Amino acid sequence: MRDVVLTDRGPKPIGPYSQAVRVNGFLYVSGQIALDPKTGEMTTGDIAQQTERTMENVKGIVEAAGSKMPHVIKTTVFLKNMSDFSAMNEVYAHYFSAAPPARSTVEVARLPKDALVEIEVIAAL
Repeated sequence: MRDVVLTDRGPKPIGPYSQAVRVNGFLYVSGQIALDPKTGEMTTGDIAQQTERTMENVKGIVEAAGSKMPHVIKTTVFLKNMSDFSAMNEVYAHYFSAAPPARSTVEVARLPKDALVEIEVIAAL
């Protein structure tokens, strides 16, 4: 069974995709950027500020779907500039302090809304 997740704890999708989908005991969260879910506007600021907003979006969607951040098993981080890795990682680490999930981090040429970071996750329910 496939169940689409839509919550006001994360930004509304800006295209033809779901915030997240629950299926077979897993939660697949679409890539999130630093959009403020209340205003729909991008969070301005440096990589740390954008990572914080992005992770809060991820956390809101994960929790609204019935899971928890410690149940995240895999993340993919897309960075506009790999030189931002350390600053992003410092903020990211606060959300996964014990037994962090598997992760891939890649540099990309451009992200939606000219974001500095995008993060997608897979979690167990």
